[in-house]
Amino acid sequence: MTLIAGVDSSTQSCKVVIRDADTGALVRSGRASHPDRTEVDPERWWDALGAAVADAGGLADVDALAVGGQQHGLVALDADGAVVRDALLWNDTRSAGAAGDLVRELGDGDPEAGAAAWAKAIGSVPVASLTVTKLRWLRDAEPANAARVAAVALPHDWLTWRLAGHGPGSGAAGLAALTTDRSDASGTGYWSPLTDDYRRDLLELALGHGAVLPRVVGAGARAGGTADAPGRTARPGTVLGAGAGDNAAAALGLGMVEGDVAISIGTSGVVSAVCGTPTADPSGLVAGFADATGAFLPLACTLNASRVLDAAARMLGVDHAGLSALALAAPAGADGLVLVPYLEGERTPNKPDATGALHGLRLANTTPAHVARAAVEGMLCALADGIDALREQGVPVRRVLLIGGGAQSEAVRRIAPAVFGLDVSIPAPGEYVANGAARQAAWALAGTASPPEWASSGGTVSAAEPTPQVRTQYAAVRDLTAIRPA
Repeated sequence: MTLIAGVDSSTQSCKVVIRDADTGALVRSGRASHPDRTEVDPERWWDALGAAVADAGGLADVDALAVGGQQHGLVALDADGAVVRDALLWNDTRSAGAAGDLVRELGDGDPEAGAAAWAKAIGSVPVASLTVTKLRWLRDAEPANAARVAAVALPHDWLTWRLAGHGPGSGAAGLAALTTDRSDASGTGYWSPLTDDYRRDLLELALGHGAVLPRVVGAGARAGGTADAPGRTARPGTVLGAGAGDNAAAALGLGMVEGDVAISIGTSGVVSAVCGTPTADPSGLVAGFADATGAFLPLACTLNASRVLDAAARMLGVDHAGLSALALAAPAGADGLVLVPYLEGERTPNKPDATGALHGLRLANTTPAHVARAAVEGMLCALADGIDALREQGVPVRRVLLIGGGAQSEAVRRIAPAVFGLDVSIPAPGEYVANGAARQAAWALAGTASPPEWASSGGTVSAAEPTPQVRTQYAAVRDLTAIRPA
């Protein structure tokens, strides 16, 4: 049996799966936690990878591996290969002002013209999550650190680089060995899926000077081989796949094809679709990313997804099962009670300083059940807006797959098809990102033109009568939010 490994270095944790390269059958797995912050020393990811590998029984018998990782995070390296400062993660919104500045500058002071110019250049409009905005923030807020930046990497780039034996002390030769893939590069803000190339002028617009950028490895190609890294791999020369951004890796793990839309309810809420053609949305609602197979992955992302359920459960003094039971005890539409779920600002729509809000309070709907229902429906309505945004860009929507931790809620499963107006497929629970990275590793090892065909792990289909009034009442109030005090 030939074994391969897939890594998911996510916001919250590192997961490792080891699978049969031919069938995809799971052999063993492991995991370790990450710090719960929006800026993190990348060495903590490296330590977690070692712990997760150990938990999975090691990699001595593995022939190939690939890393899927959280997108957008800024890992800035100096000329020696050392990390300049803690990495800023995708959900760190301090660069919201920098995003606005970049948009205006490309439009010669006109935000609307700037948004159109960015969409034409990279398929997306900068928001606080994108790496390019974090570079501008660094230039303005920490100019001494910005001046030290010699290379810019993303979380999965950095981990792949470390597995290949590079790190502090690597110097220019080490920086030149950095690699990435199309999917993760497309989330930086200075690589274009429209041209398959970097826009170094946009990097310089943000940072103020040039920097080494990772070589973009093609889908299914090899990024190199591992070096001797005790605790991570015991076999130097193990094949390294290109790796991928987390959403693209999940799409590969799910076996998504054109017309499939995945809705992931995790820390963030992600609506992504496999598409044969690139998108360029000047409104900024849809980011025009690439996928991990050579196609495209247009995507809408909300900052607030499972955290809305967490907050509602905490507010009501129940666990998640209790929240689900309460939500299902209330009628569709919660008798007019609407939760706008911008609890930590929002990315889609771009409202980084917004707050959440409850609208339509009346004596009859001020019950725990109504509040629970409003929380579930509000979160789902924000995701449904993402589906609409994809459709407006010409993206086909034929099948919806509901994944992520929030998809384990019975209330979410039963209410989602009614809010979306579509039947919803719920794949069997699994580590979709790590599985996609494993499939990519098997692909790189085999050297074939397409990834291996692995059997589906099954799942269920949830259906319900559409409840259009829920989205109508949500649309009437979603922009009526306050701004967080400074």
